[in-house]
Order: sequence, then structure tokens, then C-alpha cells
Amino acid sequence: QVQLVESGGGLVQAGGSLRLSCAASGRTFSTLRLGWFRQAPGKEREFVAAITQSGSTFSADSVKGRFAVSRDNAKNSAFLQMNSLKPADTAVYYCAAAGVTTPYNYWGQGTQVTVSS
Repeated sequence: QVQLVESGGGLVQAGGSLRLSCAASGRTFSTLRLGWFRQAPGKEREFVAAITQSGSTFSADSVKGRFAVSRDNAKNSAFLQMNSLKPADTAVYYCAAAGVTTPYNYWGQGTQVTVSS
């Protein structure tokens, strides 16, 4: 089992920045692939960014150049640095974890990000 707790959400003006954190426990953190997803009201949950066990990163086209995912294995934590935020980025952001060959089957409770225009 893996427990994930997100933090760092809040209200920010367009153009501003936020840094989300995801604290993990229950399993060796370095063996996990970490992902960030978001869900806006009335929309499907969508992929935002991910970082593999080796540190390779991937991000959705909609956030490329603005968001950056990172991890600190010593602190059992992952981060999502969000810059140049837009109202369209408003959503609940979720941290998720997966094993080497398994899907994202561990999820945090989510943290709300609201970007005002």
C-alpha cells in the first residue's frame, strides 16, 4: 500500500505560480513512478505530468513550458511547479503512484487550484 498526500493548492491570479507537493509513505519511494493529474468541474480527469523512477519527465502539451515535475527520493516527495498559471488550469490536482509495470493505482485526495482572471 502507498499513501499519498497532496498540499500546496490555493487561489492565485492568472500569471502567478504555485508549487504542489506530494508526500508518499508505505513503500520504497524510489520504486514508484509518480504522476500528476487534474480534474476540472464537469470534465474528465486528465494527465498533467509524470516522473519515472529514473527521473525522466513527461508532461501534457497544455502545460509544457509552464509546469515542471520533480521528485526528492530522500524526502519521499514529488513536486509540481506551476508557472504562468491560466484560469483554464483551475482544477483539483491529484498525485498518483505506480510501480514499474503497473498502472496508477494509488491516488491522493487531491488539492484545489483556482486561478482567477
